[in-house]
Amino acid sequence: MTFTDIRPHTSHRAPRIATPSVVAWVERIAALTEPDAIYWCDGSDAERQQLFAGMVDSGTLTALNPNLRPGSYLARSNPDDVARVESRTFVCPKNEADAGPTNNWVEPGEMRDKMKDVFEGSMRGRTMYVVPFAMGPVGSPMARYGVQVTDSPYVVVSTGTMTRMGAAALGQISENTAWVPAIHSVGAPLAHGEQDVAWPCNPTKYIVHFPETREIWSYGSAYGGNAILAKKAFALRIASTLSRSEGWMAAHMLLLKVTDTAGTVSHVAAAFPSACGKTNFAMMTPTVPGMKVETIGDDIAWLAPDSDGKLRAINPEAGFFGVAPGTGVDTNPIAIDTLTHDTIFTNVALTDDGDVWWEGLTEEAPAHLIDWKGNDWAPGSATPAAHPNSRFAVAAAQCPTIADDWEAPEGVVVDALIFGGRRATNIPLVAQARSWEHGVYIGSTLASERTAAAEGTLGELRRDPFAMLPFAGMHMADHWQHWLDLGDVLSKSSTPPPIFQVNWFRKGSDGSFLWPGFSENSRVLEWILARAHGEVAADSGPFGLVPREGQIDFEAAGIDRDAWLELFALDHDALRAEARDTVGYLDSMGSRVPHELHTEHRLMQDRLANARRLSSEG
Repeated sequence: MTFTDIRPHTSHRAPRIATPSVVAWVERIAALTEPDAIYWCDGSDAERQQLFAGMVDSGTLTALNPNLRPGSYLARSNPDDVARVESRTFVCPKNEADAGPTNNWVEPGEMRDKMKDVFEGSMRGRTMYVVPFAMGPVGSPMARYGVQVTDSPYVVVSTGTMTRMGAAALGQISENTAWVPAIHSVGAPLAHGEQDVAWPCNPTKYIVHFPETREIWSYGSAYGGNAILAKKAFALRIASTLSRSEGWMAAHMLLLKVTDTAGTVSHVAAAFPSACGKTNFAMMTPTVPGMKVETIGDDIAWLAPDSDGKLRAINPEAGFFGVAPGTGVDTNPIAIDTLTHDTIFTNVALTDDGDVWWEGLTEEAPAHLIDWKGNDWAPGSATPAAHPNSRFAVAAAQCPTIADDWEAPEGVVVDALIFGGRRATNIPLVAQARSWEHGVYIGSTLASERTAAAEGTLGELRRDPFAMLPFAGMHMADHWQHWLDLGDVLSKSSTPPPIFQVNWFRKGSDGSFLWPGFSENSRVLEWILARAHGEVAADSGPFGLVPREGQIDFEAAGIDRDAWLELFALDHDALRAEARDTVGYLDSMGSRVPHELHTEHRLMQDRLANARRLSSEG
């Protein structure tokens, strides 16, 4: 069964700029979902304000105090709809092997039948919004386009924050333009006269990707990446397969612009798994005198070789969809300054004077709050005031440190790539990969240590290759091969940017962090860029090239020499155990693992063995 044979729905008028293929697709989906009305979004401010007003009237949103947080709103979701649902997320290529061991797979024909069943009549009593959007600056050669239909106005305004949404994007889609069709429904049809709820959703949820046809189908949730399909679903899962076929790369990476004391401008892309300080790094206030760090993107980068063989990057998004808890004046003042107005908050707490609060925003909690479920809350309550996954959605242009070239149509030249995890042991503060292949090995074996027994065995490695574990729309080993292929293309006419590994979370024997992190990470960034531009030499270690004596001012960062040496110390028994674990991990990915990664792992084992021998002889 395909959706091309569904009876067209003709009770609406599409804008003149809509190409016939888009109009026909909207009509087919409308015939399946049976909305009461269809509205084509133009992305105007008047439209946005009308949607906000309607959601305030319906109880979906609460308008915040305009004197304290102008233009901002609070949403409270259904308690069963608060985060991405990875167990209900599917990648469905024709061949199961192409999905790999890290994705949920169902045979595409079977899954299409399931989608037809759940979507049939799913929008009755509701309006279907047609939401055209651009990923990347409109008109950029690196931009790609999509159209999402949804019956959730919350999803419409969120997509309007996170993308370039509206008529300008729709006007870029011609009959010759490839575009991504994205279908979303909360799965809560309304009978005639039935009263709606503030946050409609459905206990049954699907987030489904068909890589060959670039389709996304999402049902049952209105929350975050489950429903804002331009974000993880398009920009990573679909784009990872699309980019492989087109010769570019979709990466779960932040983008920075850095100006050093001499005025040299560099750009850096960095991948960090969750809880590894990604947003803090993206909005860092450096402590290095004279250094300036500006934000280009906080989450996703699209990378592509240019005609000169240099690697360029864009941030395909137009907004930040950040986790609120832990974001505070002390930890990320730039983020706090970004959220002063025109922000959509979801599942945070409400103050008595009509503002928002969450754990980590301030050192002390207010004496009284309305929590994320709408209940009274006071310090000492057994439950948090804000949901741990509560969010803010805000335009990137509001960021005080947004770079002037963040929307450059041609992208920015990437001078260095960085990978980092949360590691209490084994991994040094910083090391440069010896080659592109070694850097791909670092990215493919990226891991964090579990920090609580509830997550699993304390200290157990949680692998998150390239920070893409939930987001690669293909066999993970094929994604690794794609990185190797990218290096081959870059090497033909230029020198690929160097790759580095960092670890802000190394702990000492007393369990305390050895490195202060946050703004002091700028000192490591300074060394990384000095290496990228060939300005300093380096020493050789098992993990790669490491700083020489005096190249990083660790005393200015507030640590002593003993702590500095411990940041690079080798625990040979622990490293041998991790090397064995890595063998099993690579083997778990099967025969598609590139031979270069097995070679790099053997070289790593040889370097560790040599370091152990030298240590015993010393």
